[in-house]
Amino acid sequence: MAKKQAGIAAKAADLSAFTQTPLLTRREMLGITGMAGLAAFTGVSANGQTLQKRPRIACLITYWGATRSHADWILTKLLDGYWWQGAHTPSRVDVVSVYIHQFETSLLGQKICKAKNIPIFKTAGEAVTLGGKELDVDGVVIVGEHGDYPTNLKGQWMLPRWWMYEKVIRVFEQSKRSVPVFNDKHLSYSWDEAKWMFDKSRELNFPLTGGSSIPVHYRRPEVEIDIDTPIKASVMLGGAPDEGALFHCVDVLQAFVERRKGGETGVKSVQCIRGPETWKWTEKTPWAAKLLESVRANFNLKPGHFQEIERPNVCIVEYNDGTKAAIYNARDVGWTYATEIEGRKEATIISMLDWPGPFSQYHASNSQPHWIVETMVTKKEPFNAERLLLSTGITAFNMESNWQNGVYSPIGRRIETPFMNMTYRSTREEQFNKGERPPNVPYIRGFNE
Repeated sequence: MAKKQAGIAAKAADLSAFTQTPLLTRREMLGITGMAGLAAFTGVSANGQTLQKRPRIACLITYWGATRSHADWILTKLLDGYWWQGAHTPSRVDVVSVYIHQFETSLLGQKICKAKNIPIFKTAGEAVTLGGKELDVDGVVIVGEHGDYPTNLKGQWMLPRWWMYEKVIRVFEQSKRSVPVFNDKHLSYSWDEAKWMFDKSRELNFPLTGGSSIPVHYRRPEVEIDIDTPIKASVMLGGAPDEGALFHCVDVLQAFVERRKGGETGVKSVQCIRGPETWKWTEKTPWAAKLLESVRANFNLKPGHFQEIERPNVCIVEYNDGTKAAIYNARDVGWTYATEIEGRKEATIISMLDWPGPFSQYHASNSQPHWIVETMVTKKEPFNAERLLLSTGITAFNMESNWQNGVYSPIGRRIETPFMNMTYRSTREEQFNKGERPPNVPYIRGFNE
């Protein structure tokens, strides 16, 4: 035990030393001499080989005022590196510009950018042109999560993700070229906006990625669903009392069900049921009741445990090929996926346990920044962007389901979604984090607000 603790302490010390190294100022860069300086500026090493250029990234943010904000979780990893497969991994991108929509309340972001010599631009367009007239970065990261924004009657948080994305598209179009884009969580609370965002990525031919950090979080057991697995029905359980939390569950569900036999066929319908009616629907739906009970038994929870939750709700998804799924607001199981697979007697259960915290910057959102970096370096989508669009759509229509003509009903209407007939076959390998978890080191900058 002492040896292991010493090893963790040593890793933390190495990490601290690495992350406290400031970015070079422009004056210091101009003062570099010798072959190392030549390599830095020409991209050619001492032996004449071409070096790979580090992608320069623009980050567009709604709010960066707390260590637990998504902006801090993600951007600090792009700056300082992240914890991947049991070790600290240096970042392979350079953040060269930032735009913050709610600038006045984002004091933490202001301090970090000042410490790292990163300019904060007044508009999203200027951030991706570096103050010029055309695109001047190699990738764009949009973190439109957190901040003081209204919630509509349906419970949708009206974050300006589409608004920032549209400013980027304007620059792409006028520059007649594009670069990879990452969008944190769902594309938009609006299906129309989300579909436009996806379509623009196909029209302008740039890699689009984003979504939840949970599909690539640590798993128990450490397994992936094989491609072409004959999945019949699935349930997904996790804290899902509102739109933002629900999206995490939906995106995890999609990461699994897209690997079913025949591939993704698109979503036929979405329905949301809330309150006690949740359990009435479950009782008369044998496949959902059976899978829910399998999760309860797997976690050795008392009978009726899930029925005791304060705000029960279930999102019911039917796919075009007849596959069915239900997403429950649940507690004490982290994020857990359970599925009935043809030919197997027992349910297959895979859990992503615990929050990625406590809210130390080296615990939260490590796996996702790894795949952001991979996208920017390889210029390839880590998974089919259609999954991100489907997850966005399921979430949006779940929130629409309980409302019609301004009238609320706990038994939401079943919304037919022929426009969500996205079809594709997943070819990706497993993408989740494994191995030793990161040490719980303090926030290293000397300020945390």
